[in-house]
Amino acid sequence: MSSEPAVQTITSGAQRTNVPVVTVGAFYERHAKKLQLKLEGGRGGLERRIREPTINRPGLALAGFYAYFAEKRVQVLGAAEQSYLKNLTRPQRRRRFRALCQAKIPCLVVSRGFHLPPDLLAIVEEAGVAVFRTPMITMKFINAATIALEYDFSPTVTEFGSMVDILGIGVLIRGASGVGKSECVLGLIERGYSLVSDDVTRVKSLEGRELMATAPDVTRYHMEVRGIGIINVVSVFGIGAIRIEKRVDLVVTLKDWQELEEVDRIGLDREFYEILKIQVPHITIPVRPGRDIARLIEVAAMDQKLKGLGLNSALEFNNKLISLMEAQGS
Repeated sequence: MSSEPAVQTITSGAQRTNVPVVTVGAFYERHAKKLQLKLEGGRGGLERRIREPTINRPGLALAGFYAYFAEKRVQVLGAAEQSYLKNLTRPQRRRRFRALCQAKIPCLVVSRGFHLPPDLLAIVEEAGVAVFRTPMITMKFINAATIALEYDFSPTVTEFGSMVDILGIGVLIRGASGVGKSECVLGLIERGYSLVSDDVTRVKSLEGRELMATAPDVTRYHMEVRGIGIINVVSVFGIGAIRIEKRVDLVVTLKDWQELEEVDRIGLDREFYEILKIQVPHITIPVRPGRDIARLIEVAAMDQKLKGLGLNSALEFNNKLISLMEAQGS
């Protein structure tokens, strides 16, 4: 018996990977409250696209240097930019500002609660650029807005499976249609765990380091149970039975036992399921009449939690067995 576990990776079979398109209007609607944004002037320019998930301060551009101008980013005017504009003559200020607005920038944000002078605001509206005001300190706004944009620009894929939060472990349950995913999820909810999504799960990659799962807006809080139909989980089980989003920590695939040629009885070999180039621990559970699949998934989540703490029961048992065999052979 080898002490080195085998490792196998299964690539996600999901087909619909979304390339995010973030408009100024969508950014404003999602994050206006958190970033304390207020729209100044008209609503022109809200359809413009933000093409890079970060922020730029256009100090060099206002000075006339455009060789390396990051025009694809949200532009922020802080105290330094405001002071520079005030030190220019009115014709210079208008000329520099007009050149900035003609550079196809997504939008302008004026921080620290400053107001644009009426003549500059007229130039912005003429160019069709949306301008926002926030009382936040410039660097705090840049940090918060960058995090928000990183989330908005994160790649998203649709996985055909149900997502449940079990003791803090996010479990994505996959399987062929009719194998019993929803019934299994229903059993877990009855045990006090939380539903994230049923049957269809949207998975987002955050900075390429972790996967966050949520439900599509249409199906959120709802489940389809064969023989019963659509149920509202909040109405039946209460608000504690649902969760908006959860990190994916474990993927469980349910398969009819007759379709499996062999079953790992020890759990020593490690298997991973790859979603958006991130590998997640994966196990396959055989489904047959009489087995409490919900209970098995609950135990699998507990075991995954132990592994996260550095306790691997299968590896511990294997090492103990090898030590016993070596002692008997000596």
